[in-house]
Amino acid sequence: MTGPKLNEGVLLVAPDQPTTKATARYLRGSATKARVVLDLIRGLDVRRADEVLQFTTRDAAKDVRKVLASAVANAVHNDEQDADELFVLAAFADEGPTLRRFRPRARGRATRIRKRTCHITVIVARLSERRLEVLQNRQQGATPAGRRRAGTTAQSRRDRVERSRTRAQGLRAGATDTPAADVDAVDVTEETAADEQGFAEFANETEVPTASDTDAGIAEGSASGEAESSERDHPTGSVLAPEDGSVPVGFEIKGNADSMKYHVPDGRYYDATIAEVFFDTVEHAEAAGYEAPAADEAAVEELQEEQAAAEEAAVADMADVQAFADTDAPEAESETAEAELPEGAVAAPEDGSTPAGYEIKGNASSKKYHVPGGRYYDVTIAEVFFDTAEHAEAAGYEAPAADVTDGDM
Repeated sequence: MTGPKLNEGVLLVAPDQPTTKATARYLRGSATKARVVLDLIRGLDVRRADEVLQFTTRDAAKDVRKVLASAVANAVHNDEQDADELFVLAAFADEGPTLRRFRPRARGRATRIRKRTCHITVIVARLSERRLEVLQNRQQGATPAGRRRAGTTAQSRRDRVERSRTRAQGLRAGATDTPAADVDAVDVTEETAADEQGFAEFANETEVPTASDTDAGIAEGSASGEAESSERDHPTGSVLAPEDGSVPVGFEIKGNADSMKYHVPDGRYYDATIAEVFFDTVEHAEAAGYEAPAADEAAVEELQEEQAAAEEAAVADMADVQAFADTDAPEAESETAEAELPEGAVAAPEDGSTPAGYEIKGNASSKKYHVPGGRYYDVTIAEVFFDTAEHAEAAGYEAPAADVTDGDM
């Protein structure tokens, strides 16, 4: 397979969408090996694709990276595009001519050597406005320390614990006021200094806690701080990935924090993605700055249609339940059941007894009636009882063949 091209499937582009391509022909290497590398960058923005190729260990990655750089340069210089707004629309490798050589072997034989060549093509295009907005929001939200918010790193937590221990040691030593020099030494902010003063006043009015109590309180506060920080980190409509690797119920959309992409069920990369966060709807994932891969646009639209249909069905079911609750359903069922009984018949009692004056059993499944003394009378569980055989036959029931034969004999 050569890989999806511009006239295949989801990569069918509009006539007015500008595209720029670059092709490297007669490269030494098989097309099969080149396609493995091309599958890694298809659908990525050019900056991310260049990073992926830079750290890919396959030999074909070097040639693919050169072709990608050529395609970006063509778009910038020939089509006046912005390099930061481009993404890899299509990337495929076609087979080139094969050089055939021979290697001499024993007994005058020779082994064929095939030296493959390939043609690599990379096509870039401008990102849509929606994807550009998501990409810009993601770049603006990035911090120098990574994607973690300030104050949530392990080092900052260790600093807070160290400051708390320093204050506790000062209180145990009898220091009710924190000197300015100590504050500068631990780099405490004005808010922390105010907390120290309030803590010292509280210690003067109450009993000074012991070392074990203080350490336990510090550990509990640190744990609660980490829990609150983790709750703030994941956005609305999402849950963190369980430690056992399972998918939470109701949150089936996977979110990859490294690539900032979300993957829906039945998507191309859903099974291979290790999620850090799960979302319940596509709207919540996009609101958090995640975007769908280019190959999953059809799957995303299908999932949105299914969710909309499920919501409409739920609303309709709730309306039906409410309408049923407003009516007297049991009485209606009882009246319907009585109206369906034929003439000369009564429904079977719940205790399994035989009604007085209605001794002929009727089986609704087989539409047979059984008279007392018949072959199957005792083993028949009746749904209806008749008073006479004429009423049973008028209701569409008939006697079993064995009872007719016995009667004739």
